[in-house]
Amino acid sequence: MFTSVLMIEKAMTSADVEFVTTLHGDEEVSFHVLLQPRGEQADRLLRAIDDIALGELDEAVREGETPEGEEALSTGVRALEVSLTALRTAGAQAEGRLLEDHPLDALKDVVREVGADEVIVLTDPHYVEEFFHRDWASRARHKVGVPVLKLFSHSKA
Repeated sequence: MFTSVLMIEKAMTSADVEFVTTLHGDEEVSFHVLLQPRGEQADRLLRAIDDIALGELDEAVREGETPEGEEALSTGVRALEVSLTALRTAGAQAEGRLLEDHPLDALKDVVREVGADEVIVLTDPHYVEEFFHRDWASRARHKVGVPVLKLFSHSKA
């Protein structure tokens, strides 16, 4: 069985689930999903700049409405449950947990604990962070010791 650690920041869409569950053809895949709610992961200014770069001015204006703190955690719990259910419905084994602090340290630990074959980072584009190689995938490549695949979410959840 192929073991993937999947890092996400929001609930997966059906297109995302189909994409990650078919990456390895007919091989059985087990997913260990790590979700860090977006409100805990990046600062509002960077998110607003990303929205502007994507031409999503309405989203940039609404960045102040992004849940933070306890509200982000409860939103994260729901997003994780939705994603795990969708992966299981697609026939994959899936378990997961929320991350509150230091996502890359937790990622490194999970990769080691589960003997992961790869890491998949599935997020919306974060152009500022990617430009400076401060996004999860760029930073994880130097920490985890397994291949890291970066994928963009198919649509907003």
